[in-house]
Amino acid sequence: MQRQGQARLPSNRSGVPATDDEIREKYLERAIRELNAFARRLGDCPHCPRGQLMPVLGSGHPQADIFMVKHSARPSEVEEGVAFYGRTGNALMKSLKRLAIDPLAVYGTLCVKCPVADPAMADPACVARLTEELAIVQPRILVVMGEDALAVINELGIPLARELTATPGEPQRLTPSIEALYVPNIDEALDEESAKREFWSAFRRLGQWWADLPPY
Repeated sequence: MQRQGQARLPSNRSGVPATDDEIREKYLERAIRELNAFARRLGDCPHCPRGQLMPVLGSGHPQADIFMVKHSARPSEVEEGVAFYGRTGNALMKSLKRLAIDPLAVYGTLCVKCPVADPAMADPACVARLTEELAIVQPRILVVMGEDALAVINELGIPLARELTATPGEPQRLTPSIEALYVPNIDEALDEESAKREFWSAFRRLGQWWADLPPY
């Protein structure tokens, strides 16, 4: 999928113009390279107080339409080093299936990738790397899970970004090319019924957004 605002890649050296599939493949290859390099920089960060533990990395499609972010990791995510692993990921997959959203169109990550006991201990410069991650994936919509994540997004200084509000289930405009949807923190909706209902009430709006996407 070619993103809005992206420059067309040059034709190949044979002089034959690249096809749309070739262009999409090149963009995908570039996104994969950039995310791999991003992961290496996180692992080499000298400021993180995580000790011998590895950072908790994002997972999903490198060019996902839907970019999901929550504030910090649960123990299962720290153990595997992957965001949205374990109960949270299972609950999310069930919700996506219920909304008929293709999981391959989703990328999930954390604001605080350092697996520290207190997220406040994470290096601010490391948290700010979320801006770089967002720029690599270039999603169509950002799903912000919880008020802590919302505060981080509003403080990042994303180019051309508008301030988001904690209005569950109401699509907002983050940048000229990215919409946003605020929902409660899914981690807090795993065990308590009223919290589950609040999360689902907001999250199901994503299904309508997905259904309204024009065909590629």
